[in-house]
Amino acid sequence: MKSQSRPLIPLLIAICVASTAISQPARAECGQPVKIIVSYPPGSPDDVVARLLAQKLSEAGEKFYVENMPGAGGMIGTAAAARAAPDGCTMVIVNPNFVVQAAIGEKLSYEVPGSFTPVILLISAPETISINPSVAATTIKELVALVKASPGKLNYASPGYGSSPHLASERLFRNTLGLDVVHVPFQGGPPAVTSTVAGHTQILHLALPVVAPLVRDGKLRLLAVADKTRAPEFPDVPTLEEAGVPGHEVGFWNGILVPKGTPDHLVKRRHQQIVQIMSTSEVKDRLRALGYKPVNNSQLQFATHLQTELVKWKGIVRKDAVKTQ
Repeated sequence: MKSQSRPLIPLLIAICVASTAISQPARAECGQPVKIIVSYPPGSPDDVVARLLAQKLSEAGEKFYVENMPGAGGMIGTAAAARAAPDGCTMVIVNPNFVVQAAIGEKLSYEVPGSFTPVILLISAPETISINPSVAATTIKELVALVKASPGKLNYASPGYGSSPHLASERLFRNTLGLDVVHVPFQGGPPAVTSTVAGHTQILHLALPVVAPLVRDGKLRLLAVADKTRAPEFPDVPTLEEAGVPGHEVGFWNGILVPKGTPDHLVKRRHQQIVQIMSTSEVKDRLRALGYKPVNNSQLQFATHLQTELVKWKGIVRKDAVKTQ
């Protein structure tokens, strides 16, 4: 009997070792937690999406965490990501400002998009035009009439000079509609929203997920959506084209990049991990509840998106002579 039991011992040991390995969370190939850099303050749209992503990725195995590095319209955090080791342990979440800054000729310490490898486009959302409820306008047409009746009296808030909402606002209000409005820049979207809700600024051109809760609470009045179709959340609110201002569709989006030189197998690993998380009903429902449309595309599709966005914003800056300062 003893001679028959001995061969079972190595087998039992092997089974125990295998079971232990399966039950333990997978470690990052670089041997440390994976950092997702957010180049904007806590509470910003990028931060909200990144934290949801980090939470769900961590629950699936490897440890992911968010590090906020705000400043200079997102350039500080993006520069840090470009300098990071290409070992798969650093990712950065970016938005339209990533390409806008290159389009307006900002002096960047990194190349757009050359210093990075695209991983995935996460979400998209339309921009909107909203106002403080104290403003005596319920439509874009009424807002235009009000501003023209009192030139230089009303102002609009933006997340800062050279941001995509700043350029879109200048193109819409000043260049297309010929309005004399005052630009009030802030350090990010949250303070711009706070100022408009308080009535210190009157007009806001920001993404739908940012303003939607405040519109529902009556703290902001939504006048139009800068998209080709109406927002399902607010079916009674017209698009800018329906309001008489075609050609001003502007969208917000978030995507993930890694430093250039990150091995292909690690980039593909990150892409696959994120696809799995973004494909779950829980994550899709949470993003939709916030006003975002989950995208979840391929690396090539995201790379194409970045090039298309860069060309678009360069055209806006040059053709429309949009002021960036």
